[in-house]
Amino acid sequence: MNNIKIVFFDIDGTLIDLKKKEASEKTLEALKKLRENGIKICIATGRAPVEIPKFKGVEFDAYLSFNGSYCFDKKRIIVDHSMAAADVQTIIRNAAKFGRPVALSTEDRIEANGKDRDLVEYFAMGKQVIKISEDFEAFSEKKIYQIMTSCRREEYAQMLEGTKNAEITAWWDRAVDIIPTNSGKGVAVSKVLEYYHILPREAMAFGDGNNDMEMLKTVGNGIAMGNASGELKDIADAVCGSVEDEGVYEYCKKLGMIG
Repeated sequence: MNNIKIVFFDIDGTLIDLKKKEASEKTLEALKKLRENGIKICIATGRAPVEIPKFKGVEFDAYLSFNGSYCFDKKRIIVDHSMAAADVQTIIRNAAKFGRPVALSTEDRIEANGKDRDLVEYFAMGKQVIKISEDFEAFSEKKIYQIMTSCRREEYAQMLEGTKNAEITAWWDRAVDIIPTNSGKGVAVSKVLEYYHILPREAMAFGDGNNDMEMLKTVGNGIAMGNASGELKDIADAVCGSVEDEGVYEYCKKLGMIG
């Protein structure tokens, strides 16, 4: 694995234990050593930029936020793919038919038109609290990158009914992220690899949820966490230990990437 030049990491369930709500010391050590060894490290998350946590002593090379709809490094914005305004309003109406609130994400704010138990728990997994908008109608007309709402798999088609360029990506069975079509982590990873002039075979990615599928397929070395979904493990090139068992650290150590 001496040819690896870049590694992409999901956050929740990959770098951060969802029970402890933080990254372990060994995980932080792995990230630091990878970078010390000349390997670029990138966050690839469904979170908004303002929701990405700080990792003590770790500096990432690039960030893929909103499941890849908004990607950037210190120098420039690499991907800027917001949702169609008409689709945003259609999804708000569709969610209302289910009696579901929605949370909308701009580049620097997340506001909702209400909350229910599932959406509250979804935000809590990332140590976030839902903010109710003071003027949701006006907020919904801003540049929206992602919509979060409580939703079950059997409701996906109805939630997207009438949209033209929107798709669902999900890593939990009770809530979803809705993003622009032709977006997602896989597309974003391809753009970042092109930006850095790195080949897919020189890239590795770690993830645990179904929203990581395309990312793992895009790189030459797609690694599913031991706590990952069965579907993700099925398409992964390898499975490492769980986040609770220092999966990222142990796998990188085993391959000699952080010796």
